[in-house]
Amino acid sequence: MTDKAELIKKRVTDQLFWDNRVDASDIEIAVDGTKVKLKGKVPSYTARERAILDAWTVQDVTKVENELDIEYPSIIEIPDDDEIKTRIEQQLFWNTYIDSTDIDIDVDNGTVELEGTTDAYWKKLRAEQLASDVTGVVLIDNKIAVVPSESIVDKIVAENIIAAMERNPLIDPDSVTVTVDQGKATLSGTVSHWTAYRAAMDAAEFATGVIKIEDQIVIE
Repeated sequence: MTDKAELIKKRVTDQLFWDNRVDASDIEIAVDGTKVKLKGKVPSYTARERAILDAWTVQDVTKVENELDIEYPSIIEIPDDDEIKTRIEQQLFWNTYIDSTDIDIDVDNGTVELEGTTDAYWKKLRAEQLASDVTGVVLIDNKIAVVPSESIVDKIVAENIIAAMERNPLIDPDSVTVTVDQGKATLSGTVSHWTAYRAAMDAAEFATGVIKIEDQIVIE
């Protein structure tokens, strides 16, 4: 392993053990160049997502491969599928931005399937985040379709995404190409770090008229 890879591994390790939301005691970290692989187990779905995010935020990391398994602690009583479904329904119901009546939930052995419609892409992502907070969830299949409440020309959607990027000092808008076809936004190009990548994705995820995103951005 090169000195740079060793440094990345140390920083990822330190980041994981620093984050109190992640129990990193059973996580193995492998680094190949600037690519990080996480293996082992974590105590919840949320902990797994946080571990992945923590690895991404480390300087010089260009890829994170997730091979983490979820194993809830034995002291936690895992609800059955019906109870998991009920808890997710409650999470969605109490969220002021999501119309829970438009979303169907199915749970099978902790695997959650979300179906239905919402009027914005970010609301689709938010529904998944709310479901992930429920104890017992091990996997989420998000099939929610985005149906905007108003029709917006693709050209305008693309211009709005680009304008959002231009307003963000973290992004070089000339390095990211944006195209929109029937509401599907494709982002391609390169960014220098994860923070810039996340900012570019936010510009698309929160844009009115986006129903799907194809991520072709490379961190280098």
